[in-house]
Amino acid sequence: MDEYSKANRELWNELTPIHARSQFYDVEGFKGGKCPLAPIELEEVGDVAGKSLLHLQCHFGLGTLSWARLGAKAVGVDFSQRSIALARSLSRETRVKASFICSDIYDLPKVLDERFDVVFTSAGILCWLPDLKRWAEVICHFLKPGGFFYIFESHPFSLVFDDSAGVTELQVAYPYFAGPEPTYWKPEGDYADPNAKVTHGSYEWTHSLGSIVNALIGAGLRIEFLHEFPVLFDRACPLMEQDKDGWWRLRGDKVPLTFSLKASKS
Repeated sequence: MDEYSKANRELWNELTPIHARSQFYDVEGFKGGKCPLAPIELEEVGDVAGKSLLHLQCHFGLGTLSWARLGAKAVGVDFSQRSIALARSLSRETRVKASFICSDIYDLPKVLDERFDVVFTSAGILCWLPDLKRWAEVICHFLKPGGFFYIFESHPFSLVFDDSAGVTELQVAYPYFAGPEPTYWKPEGDYADPNAKVTHGSYEWTHSLGSIVNALIGAGLRIEFLHEFPVLFDRACPLMEQDKDGWWRLRGDKVPLTFSLKASKS
């Protein structure tokens, strides 16, 4: 792992216990049977009963275990040792069978020799990836012929707006297109717990929607659909308001905030 990835892994090792006790992740609710997967994800991925499913960047496994509850033979992967340790612990505690591997995505073909019906990833993962071409190649590598990849993620356009406290109107503050180096963000409160004391900063990469789609096409996958939504899973901007279903929106639903994509392997 390079210096950026090592620094980010230290951050996620620090964030894991913060997230585990946060209301945002609601671990106790999950233990009681609550499903953290979004209705959009459940509808678009469809029935996974009896299918093998690889969950990339699974954090501490709530999504992976949820797919397992729905009948998938699920494997979760994350580069954070503390996240994977917690995922395994939750699997044992809830008696939901799933496997978890601690690995950087780019190294995964060296440690996992299996193919899957579904490769899944979701919610805040692309910004941690320095190389979309290799990412897409890894996805294609692990898909069985006839299998598909699915992602539900923040729309790249939603990330360009000023998110500073006290902002009163929608203004572009960050670039849409990728630069040569990642952006370094100083440590501050966390999205799951704004009051948490976080000591590690992060290195994050910008990816346009075109670069995401073209990376998957370039790896040999066929795009089945690309959908855009005016809702987001967390409050990324002070101007957002939460609706009755728990989604965060900008008034008037004027811009895309999330997207979903499904791509299949021949």
